Amino acid sequence: MSESQLWDDVDQYFSAHLSPDDDVLQAALRDSEAADIPMISVTAPQGKLLQLLAEIQGARNILEIGTLAGYSTIWLARALPADGRLISLEYDPKHAEVATRNIARAGLDKIVEVRLGAALESLPKLADENPAPFDLVFIDADKVNNPHYIEWALRLTRTGSLIVVDNVVRGGRVTDAASTAPDVQGTRAAIELIGSHPRLTGTAVQTVGSKGYDGFALARVL
Repeated sequence: MSESQLWDDVDQYFSAHLSPDDDVLQAALRDSEAADIPMISVTAPQGKLLQLLAEIQGARNILEIGTLAGYSTIWLARALPADGRLISLEYDPKHAEVATRNIARAGLDKIVEVRLGAALESLPKLADENPAPFDLVFIDADKVNNPHYIEWALRLTRTGSLIVVDNVVRGGRVTDAASTAPDVQGTRAAIELIGSHPRLTGTAVQTVGSKGYDGFALARVL
């Protein structure tokens, strides 16, 4: 058995017992594939982790940067109370359209809002609304802008808020200081920002699974 097959088998075992996809989540994945949206959403165990983190936070307000087809959005929104709020920012109109349908099917359209446009344009507009501080921010968009997204997350959160940055290992390429790849440069800048910023304390965790070798960073706002 190959290493990747073993990782996939373990993910399937964990998913079956700890984070099984229900009809709504399975439909979201099917619609994503049917619309030719890249199948790069979080796995079921990762989605359940996001939900648990939001529940541990007692989150009432969540910000997601990068909606894709709404799979992670559904996991996060399920952690919110009935009067909670999740704002998800998505650049691609097709992704936003599919995500909006998936979120409505999940019965979460009353508490979830998908905003279309480049996140670095949407975030200043969001800040101008002076929203209640976000308890959790999930960053899973274009990696080159990760440090900018973290800076905006700091403006829109409070002491004790949680910031989660996905896909920080880049298949191990994150260690290559000489890399000119924008995703690597953005990821390294984000990690170094978390490590040096006086208002953040954080760590990063390597993962393996159905989506291969990757990982996430976790930062708490001080």
